[in-house]
This record gives sequence, structure tokens and C-alpha cells, in this order.
Amino acid sequence: QVNLVESGGRVVQAGDSLTLTCDANGDTLRRYSIGWFRQAPGKDREFVAAISWITTVYEDSVKGRFTLSRDNDKNAVHLQMNNVIPEDTAIYYCAVRWDGAACSMSASDYNAWGRGTQVTVST
Repeated sequence: QVNLVESGGRVVQAGDSLTLTCDANGDTLRRYSIGWFRQAPGKDREFVAAISWITTVYEDSVKGRFTLSRDNDKNAVHLQMNNVIPEDTAIYYCAVRWDGAACSMSASDYNAWGRGTQVTVST
């Protein structure tokens, strides 16, 4: 079982940047594909971005603003969020999928989840 821990969430202003990190607490993330999802109050959990061994995919509303990358030296995955908007306010979750070769936008394809980190974007 992989224990995922998200960090980096905080209160920011619209237009600011922040970086979320997903760490596996001693396990290696290199074998897996990693996804980020978010859930805003009163809304369903939605896909944000995912990275496999081969490719990276993004939800349309974050394309050009968010960048997902692996840090293999630190065994972590980073979600760089630039030019954030109030609609980005949510709890952000990272998840791993055992199939490292394929990205998925479906939460049901992921095998382990972190507890989330809160991002709040003020106007």
C-alpha cells in the first residue's frame, strides 16, 4: 500500500502561483502514473492532471496554467499552478495508478489516494 501525502496548499490571491507536492513517504512513485484531482465545496471530484511514464494530460481549464512534473530524486510529483483563479479553489488530491504506462482521467482507475490539501484563491 502506498501512503500519499499532499502538501503546498494555502490561501493565495488570483493571479498568484503555488506548487503542490505529492510524496509517497518512502515508496517510489516512479513505477506509477500519478493523477491530481480536486473537489470544490458542493461539487463532485474532478480530474486536474495526470502523468505516466510516457505522457502528461491536463483538464482543459488548467491547460497552459498548471504543469505536472516528476522529481525522481526526491521521489515526488509537483503540480505547479500559475495564474490561479477563484475557480481553482478546492481540496486537491493526488492518486497513484499501478499502470505506470497510461494516464487516466477517471478517478475509479486509481488505486491509492492521499488525504488532500486545501487551495483557496481569493479575488
